[in-house]
Amino acid sequence: MMDLNDATIREALLRKLERQKSRPRAVLQELHVHSGKAIADVVTLHSEAHCYEIKGATDRIERITAQGVYYNAVFRRITLVTTECNLRRALRLAPRFWGIMVAIADGEAVRFRHVRAAKLNPNFEKKSAAMTLWKSEMLALVSVPGAERKPRRLLAELIAETRRELELSMTICDLLIGRRLHPQSFAPSTM
Repeated sequence: MMDLNDATIREALLRKLERQKSRPRAVLQELHVHSGKAIADVVTLHSEAHCYEIKGATDRIERITAQGVYYNAVFRRITLVTTECNLRRALRLAPRFWGIMVAIADGEAVRFRHVRAAKLNPNFEKKSAAMTLWKSEMLALVSVPGAERKPRRLLAELIAETRRELELSMTICDLLIGRRLHPQSFAPSTM
């Protein structure tokens, strides 16, 4: 019997995402969000970012309540990918707007069953989402004298004040794609 742990599910999920009819423009793994308070397992970048949180058969599904606070603030779409043994608790613990997929061992392969689709997240916070960006990326979004000397927190506030929710989500997505394609163009900074 195949062990449906995080690594096995992740590998199968990445293959599935690459074979989708509407493939993502990019896929990120281990994306630090909310100033590193949580790490999103897999994030697909379409016109907006979509977070996939993986909980394997032996993972503590209850962790999604703490992690979810950060994901809810940063992503407009979130899907939990888990196993059949965790499904009952997942349905109870995951917010109703989260999508849920179940990974199923099928011989030597893993297949997925969609339990519910992700809906638009009502808890998205523009400032928290902006904090996903590196300071160099934030500076590209603000035109305030002396912005380079301002802390990331203040830059995130300025960005949140000047962008609509959808516009900001799409801009963050584009910047994350740029970061992936041209990592030397941006240097992470925590100032």
